[in-house]
Amino acid sequence: MVSGTQLVLYQISHTTTYTYSDPVTLQPHLIRLRPRSESWQTLNLFSLQVTPIPIAQSEITDLDGNTFIKVWFPPELTPSLNIQVLSQISTHQSNPFNFLLEPWATSIPIDYPTSLFKQLQPYLNSTDSIALQLAYEIAERSQNNVLQFLNELTQQIYTSCEYQVRETGNPYPPGLTWTQKKGSCRDLTVLFIEVCRAIGLAARFVSGYQEGDPDHPDRYLHAWAEVYLPGAGWRGYDPTHGLAVSDRHIALAASAIPEYAAPIAGNVTRPGGAQSTMNYSLQIQRLSEPPFK
Repeated sequence: MVSGTQLVLYQISHTTTYTYSDPVTLQPHLIRLRPRSESWQTLNLFSLQVTPIPIAQSEITDLDGNTFIKVWFPPELTPSLNIQVLSQISTHQSNPFNFLLEPWATSIPIDYPTSLFKQLQPYLNSTDSIALQLAYEIAERSQNNVLQFLNELTQQIYTSCEYQVRETGNPYPPGLTWTQKKGSCRDLTVLFIEVCRAIGLAARFVSGYQEGDPDHPDRYLHAWAEVYLPGAGWRGYDPTHGLAVSDRHIALAASAIPEYAAPIAGNVTRPGGAQSTMNYSLQIQRLSEPPFK
């Protein structure tokens, strides 16, 4: 394994606009569009503009260490909500395998110490029978080796499932995704997470951005999984792209529950209700290249 870091600097411009069929009153909203700043990435610049202008806002750190922003709005009716974010982030983990597992954590099932097992409980529960069957099949092929299991699972979902763009809505149940062999990035991620949990590996959902193909201009919010590996901490796996996460991903928020990593969450009110339409603009620009070895 190789240690060391190589910085890559990204600038992200992300605008989301909700337009309502009739003017509405905006209830408080949670905005989880501030990139994490940690050992994998450093947030150098962040600005947020919201229209209508909030009457108050507060930065909050949740149980997973995510920093999000809660905004309160004036009581007046509005026909739209616009959220504009500009970020600059340095990523600095070009090698996703620069770790050594604890000796007791190389085989499935991992025999977690009692204190660690209690902390990981929210990331371990799974009840999906299809995910359990898939977990047993991959564990047998990988001879219960933890890292081989994660690699096999990543590749199995990547090669077996058709990727589809689905911009709104909660993730589909993992059994449905595997049966249909298709899904959005969040559907494939939830499937990956449930299979990990079914075999006793702690896993959580991550929302964020991925650099994307430079030959294609379209960019989308992305989702992947993080697995807790004793001796390595949380490590990312992206079944949509079939790879371990390194310095081409930018994380926004992580949670045991996908809804708690949603980039924007909030309600609107209007007597009789109103329909909403979401439009967005997303640019991800790489400002610097890592040096060649």
